[in-house]
Amino acid sequence: MKKMNWVIVCLILLSVKVQAQNAVHQQSTVYEWPKDEAVKTKLDQWQDQKFGMLIHWGLYAVPGIIESWELCNESWIERPDSTVAYEDYKKWYWGLSKEFNPVKFNPDQWAKAGKDAGMKYMIFTTKHHDGFSMFDTKQSDFNIASGPFANNPKADVAKYVFDAFRKQGFMIGAYFSKPDWHSQYFWWSKYATPDRNTNYDIRKYPWRWNQFKNFAYNQIGELMNNYGSIDILWLDGGWVRPLETVNDEVRSWGAAIPEWNQEIDMPKIAAMARKAQPGLLMVDRTVHGPYENYQTPEQTIPKTQQDHPWESCLTLGNAWGFVKNDKYKTPDAVISSLAEVVAKGGSLLLGVGPRPDGTFPEIATARLEEIGKWMKANGKAIYGTRITADYHQGNTWFTQSKDKLTKNAIYCFKDKLDQNTIEWNGNLPKKGAKMIMLNTNQPVKWELNGTTVKIRLPESIKNNPAVYGALAFSYPVQ
Repeated sequence: MKKMNWVIVCLILLSVKVQAQNAVHQQSTVYEWPKDEAVKTKLDQWQDQKFGMLIHWGLYAVPGIIESWELCNESWIERPDSTVAYEDYKKWYWGLSKEFNPVKFNPDQWAKAGKDAGMKYMIFTTKHHDGFSMFDTKQSDFNIASGPFANNPKADVAKYVFDAFRKQGFMIGAYFSKPDWHSQYFWWSKYATPDRNTNYDIRKYPWRWNQFKNFAYNQIGELMNNYGSIDILWLDGGWVRPLETVNDEVRSWGAAIPEWNQEIDMPKIAAMARKAQPGLLMVDRTVHGPYENYQTPEQTIPKTQQDHPWESCLTLGNAWGFVKNDKYKTPDAVISSLAEVVAKGGSLLLGVGPRPDGTFPEIATARLEEIGKWMKANGKAIYGTRITADYHQGNTWFTQSKDKLTKNAIYCFKDKLDQNTIEWNGNLPKKGAKMIMLNTNQPVKWELNGTTVKIRLPESIKNNPAVYGALAFSYPVQ
């Protein structure tokens, strides 16, 4: 294969993929609250966390390309070299398993970076759509513990990732792709692979599909039984679903929809998983019902406040996984998104991709540390909060404590803060109450003119780069 200019290609492909995937994982108003008391308790605990890390790491990190999707033969996919035959490209991609040797794999660095950022939960890609497992599965030898990294003491990568984040007090989530494009039970080499779905008619080959269902069940069983306490099973690949759940929302994705039923028996999986992990949150993305305990709009924030559990999945850079010379968001931009997400009732799951050697890029670590400085001072306005009816005015977002006795106002701005006052209507403080500016942990002067709250800002806060684009105020309410 000719040498490819991965940077240019990846930027193009990532732009295409973001547009395509945004059409897939938009917010829905269809939600079913769980009935299991242990699940409801865990869900309430998760809703307190507000800020998490999504780690995409797999074969795609080796060349620094879009995760898995170049294997998919759909019209929106453009591969780096148009002269390479599709089957040859797949062989090359699968062959990356012989090169993936992350000798500097450092999950403690990842966990520290997450804690420094003020994150409270994590989701790790144990297997993406390409089928390469980042754990020592016994169902297939296509995994990180069977290649060049096999003799490393940390070859069972997922175990050490989960352990490192547990030590930092994180809730633990396992991302798992329901489709598996490497499995002969999903993409059968007897036929071509025209799209993301199974490439054979399940109705004609029920034995093969049952083998795939057993394969998925057994892999999830390994994760649920062999890797310590797991809080969240985060299932991706929403096209693998019961046929009766295909609705206009699914059709709007623009992806092919087969005539056969691609369900993998979620009731059986859930029963097994929750027997091993009582109270486990199931996140069967886009498949609305009892196994979608919270929803996951991707690379977008809902336009309005939602009253059921959800998270926005956004990337720190432009890519989910590692891409050379990726452009990273500023701390101000992330903090502004976090304020908006939380005020609308959600959590922010921020995507970070480790390099192929197993370390975070220095720029990603630096960005997370800066975000954490703001979170350390202003976390009261974020963690453990819930929605309030009047949640947004201009540049200000509002949250409240779970007991509804305290409100928080988060004023977001761009470039620089050069005014002397901040105002909003409603969300009134209790008469004579002390209002604390969380950035400094000092009281500020405020006055009430009718229903307008006016705050006088101290000179020291203006144009202060340590503010990171947002001021937060906390006060008791009437």
